[in-house]
This record gives sequence, structure tokens and C-alpha cells, in this order.
Amino acid sequence: MIFLELVLQNFGPYTGKQVINLNPKTDEENSRPIILLGGMNGGGKTTLMDAIRLALYGARAQCSTRGNLSYNDFLNQCVNNKIDPVLDTRIELLFEHIENDKPIKYRVVRSWTKNPKDGKDTLGILGDSDTWPDALVNIWDEYIENLLPLGISNLFLFDGEQVKELAEQEIPPPIVVEAIRGLFGLELADRLAVDLDILVNRKRKEFADTKDLANLEEIEKRLTQQQEDYQETEQNLENIKNQLEELEVKQQEAFDKFISEGGKIAAERNQLELQQKGKTAEVEEVRQLMCELAADVLPLALIPNLLSQVQTQGEQEFRHRQIQISKDLLIERDQRLLSWLSKVEISLTQVEKIQSFLVEDVDNLYAKSLQMEAPWLLADDETLSQLDNLIYHLQNSQLSAKEKLALIKNKEEEILTLERQVQTAAAPEDYTKLRQALEAAQNEVVEAKANYETIRRRLAELETIIAKSKKELSEYTVENIKHKNNEHIITSAAKVQETLKIFREKLTLRKLNKLEEEVKNCFLYLLHKSDLVHRIAIDTNTFGLSLYDFNGKLVPKHRLSAGEKQLLAIAFLWGLAKVSGHRLPVAIDTPLGRLDSSHRSNLVERYFPSASHQVILLSTDTEIGKKEVETLRENEAIAREYLLKYDSSTRQTTVIENQYFW
Repeated sequence: MIFLELVLQNFGPYTGKQVINLNPKTDEENSRPIILLGGMNGGGKTTLMDAIRLALYGARAQCSTRGNLSYNDFLNQCVNNKIDPVLDTRIELLFEHIENDKPIKYRVVRSWTKNPKDGKDTLGILGDSDTWPDALVNIWDEYIENLLPLGISNLFLFDGEQVKELAEQEIPPPIVVEAIRGLFGLELADRLAVDLDILVNRKRKEFADTKDLANLEEIEKRLTQQQEDYQETEQNLENIKNQLEELEVKQQEAFDKFISEGGKIAAERNQLELQQKGKTAEVEEVRQLMCELAADVLPLALIPNLLSQVQTQGEQEFRHRQIQISKDLLIERDQRLLSWLSKVEISLTQVEKIQSFLVEDVDNLYAKSLQMEAPWLLADDETLSQLDNLIYHLQNSQLSAKEKLALIKNKEEEILTLERQVQTAAAPEDYTKLRQALEAAQNEVVEAKANYETIRRRLAELETIIAKSKKELSEYTVENIKHKNNEHIITSAAKVQETLKIFREKLTLRKLNKLEEEVKNCFLYLLHKSDLVHRIAIDTNTFGLSLYDFNGKLVPKHRLSAGEKQLLAIAFLWGLAKVSGHRLPVAIDTPLGRLDSSHRSNLVERYFPSASHQVILLSTDTEIGKKEVETLRENEAIAREYLLKYDSSTRQTTVIENQYFW
């Protein structure tokens, strides 16, 4: 079975008609298993999963947002709140499967309007020839049960919350237990056992004499009353459970109000005021250091141009003095040279030319010096050196002053924040009211929990009493009515019941042995610790998992990390899907949860491409992130990518094709 296309029209946050191609084939010959849909929380990912379930199962669909709503109310809830109520809301699911060794396509169409008169949707099935096979519409529930039974659908269409619940509980939740029983075929055996009980009770009344019948009716009447008490107690337990959940919500609201309205801050007021005083003292200390800087050279920072001018003038005058000294030295050297030249055999003309060159050279070298204004600073070398040191020290003081100013600013912002926190703290009388409201809510929760436990114990007692009455009824039948003509029926029924019991046990063991091996293999394949588990055992009654190491010792589940527990839960679901023998698509909503990087990598590289021939992933940007999606692309595992773009201002979601977060 392959999902080819999903069409949403005015369904949930999806306005108008939006088409999502789910076909894993990239061309006529090649296909890739993964269809990746990215969206932020609240952006419509779970709505897509609900749309698939609703298209397939209609009123029987186990949708995430339905709860205890009637089907009519649920359909109204699914209508986009921005459209005209007279417009149709519509979902279509096109899928392909093999029928009589040939591929055949069906398009399941469900449509409805706001507040439908009969409280139902309109179902249509469009075949390959674009016709509506009415006969298939009439038997659709039976038909889809053969393709994807509702009882095991949660093994193929599941979400991160289901994995989280399965990972945290010691025994699987009821929805998974139901899927396992449907997968193993135990429902048929249980139904047959109930039918046999009904047949035996009917025969007891038909063939018992008057006295026997009276005794039987008295026992049955008592048993019926006990069963009614059991149902009433069970309903009370459910009501108390709902009440407890409401009280826990109320307690959380009281706690949130206690926090938001300053209760917690009021309790910590003294600590906040001490912190405020400490910060104020730190600011005062820094201000004192600033005063010390101001008492030193820092005020000279007000005349930076004058300091630069003085430094430049001093350097120029120092250079001028050096030039004058060197000029005199050069003139004396030139005189000595000319005296020497006059003594050697050189003509007077040449000596004069040399003398002219030397005079002109000295004049050219010191021409610029003559243009300089007369010295007025008259600073000596030591004074200029002190000026340089002063400027260097001033620069350091300026940097230090800037750092201290920034520090003062940060400290003052911290003081302001603390002042605001203290100001938002509740007044003493308001704080008392908030605390009393919180304590009252907590007490109500404690009382409700106590009532819940009492009723739960009463329910267990009724179970024991009913079992005793059933046993008494059975013994009465064996002892007092076996001489009647129904002896053969009752005896045979008892044998059949025993045979059914053995059949269930052997069937369960055979299926569980195969499931245990599949779950172990899947877990080790996903896990990067290959030496953690040697064997996995599954309880025949509760279907809880037990792990054993290579020494045959039990590995407590609490020793597993949160990520390893989630991988175990995914391996459990994967193993169940494999054992089912159904070749079906897998759809996973928010798949990665609390996995660390190594477990996340194993899941991305090993599970998603191998979970099925078609894997629909509904993920946020923090689950299948940039690294994970690049890995899937490099491994050529993704056939199509979509981005569910949610506009918070209009509360509408748009499906963008060929795009993901990255």
C-alpha cells in the first residue's frame, strides 16, 4: 500500500484547496522512501496525521484532537474558522495497493459543512476509471479493515507522544496493547469464549428443573447486581480521574498565578534587596576609583588638541636644534677639506668649484630649516620626555575610565532590574491570598487522589467478588445440573474453553517469540551500544518488556537513558510492524523527542530509510535539523520535501512544495 496524494480543503488551519504529493517515486524507475514535512509546533503537522486517519476510518478514526467529542462535534471542530460556513470542508486521500496481483488506485473523499444535519460526512470512493463504486462505499469499513486494520493502525501511524508514553511506562499503554492483541488475533478467541459463556448460560435455563432454575436465577441475579456495581464503580473511577485531572490543571493555574503575580518574588524579597544593596556598593566602589582617576592626569583629556600641538612643537624645535648643530659641524669639516685641497696638486679653479658646491649643498640642506618660525617653547630633552610619558599615561587613564563607565552602566542596569522585581512582588496580604489559594488547590488534589485510590481498591474487591460468584455458578452447574440433557453441551463448552485458553497461550507464545527477536534486532540496530542487551523478553499478560545482558541478568529499565528508552519504544513499534506482515506506509509525527546526537544520528541513518517503503515524517526544525536533513539528502533517502508555513496573525497554514527549513 502506498499513499500517493493528500488533498486538504478548508480543513483545520488549511484554507482553500492544498495538494500534497506523497508519491515516493522520483521517476518511473526510482523511488526514495521518505516524504519530509517540516512545520513548527501548532503549524498543522498533527492535523495532517488526523486527516489521513479521518479519510481512512471516518467516525472510527482515533484522531488526536477528538477526545470525547461526538463525531458531529469533531467534524465541526475541523472546519476552518475563517471560511463561510456554507462552504465544503473536504479531505481526499489517494492510495495504491495490489488487488488480484494488479496495482489499483482508490481516492477516498470525505466532505461536510459546518453543523451537518445528520451529523455525518459524505463518503465517496473514486476508482481508476474516475467512477464512484457505490458498492465499495457501502462496505468501506470492512474493506479498509482488510488493508489497514484499525486495531494495528497505530503501529504505522504514530507520533512522538505515543513513543514518549511507551518509553516511560513499564507496560505498554492500552492503545498499544489493543494493537498487539489485534495483531496476534487474540480478539477472535476472546469473542468466541464470550459467545460460549452465553450459550452455556442459555442451556442452563432451558434444561434446569424448577428448583435448579430458582437457584441459578438467584446466583445470576446476584452476579448481575455485582457486575452493575462494578460498572458503576468503574464509571465513578473514571469520573474521579477526570476530576483529578481538572484539579491538577487548577493547581497548576494557581501555581502559575502565584508565580506571575509576584508570590515567588515576595518570598524572595529579602534576598533581592540584599542583592540590590550589594550591587549599589559595587557601583559606589567603582565611582571612587573614577574620582581617583579624575584627581590624576585625566582632566588633561579635555585639551587633547593643545597637548598634541605642544608635542609637535617640541619635536620640531628639537629637530631645529639638531640641524643647527650639524650645520656648524659640516661647515667646519668643509673648511678643513678646502685647506687640504689647497695643499695638494689641484688647480685653483677646481678648488673654487668644489667650494661652491659645498656652500650650495649646505644651503639646500638647511633651506627648510630657515622657513621654520622662531622657537618659542624652548623645552629641553627631559621636559619633552616627561610630556611623552604624560600623554601615554593619559591614554591609559582614558581606557580605564571607559571600562569603569561601562561597568557602572551594567551594574546600574542590574540594580534597575532588581528594583523592578522587588516592585512586582506581591504585597504581604496579596501574597497570603496567593499562598492560601495554592495550598487549597494542592489539598483538593491530595483529597481527589485519596478518593481515586479508595474507589480503585473497591473496584479490585468487586473483581474478586464477581470471580467468586462466577466460580459458584460454575460449580453449581457441575454439581446440580450435569444429569440434564445439556450436560454434553456444558462439558463440551468447558473443553472448548480450555482448548481456547491453550490456543491463546500457544498463539501468544509463538507470536511473542518472533516479536521478541524482531524487537531485539531492531533495538540493537538502532542502538550504538551493541553490548547492552543480549535478549529481550515480553510478558504474555501485560506485554511489558524485560531486557537481559550477556550474563542472563536483568537490565533494569531505569538504567537506560531517556534516549535509549525512546529507541527501545521505537524498536518495539518497528518490530510489531514487521511481525504484522502488512506492507504499509509509516507516518511519524514529531519523531526524535529527547534523543541525544548519537541516538538521533542512528535513527536518521538507520530507521527512517528502513522503516517502510514509504515513510512520512512530520518534524519541527529542532528534531530533523540542518545536519539530519543533509544526511538524509546525501543518502538519497528523501523523495519530497514540504514546509508547513504557519501565519500566526491569520492562524492559517500554507503548504510550500520543494522546501524545508534549510
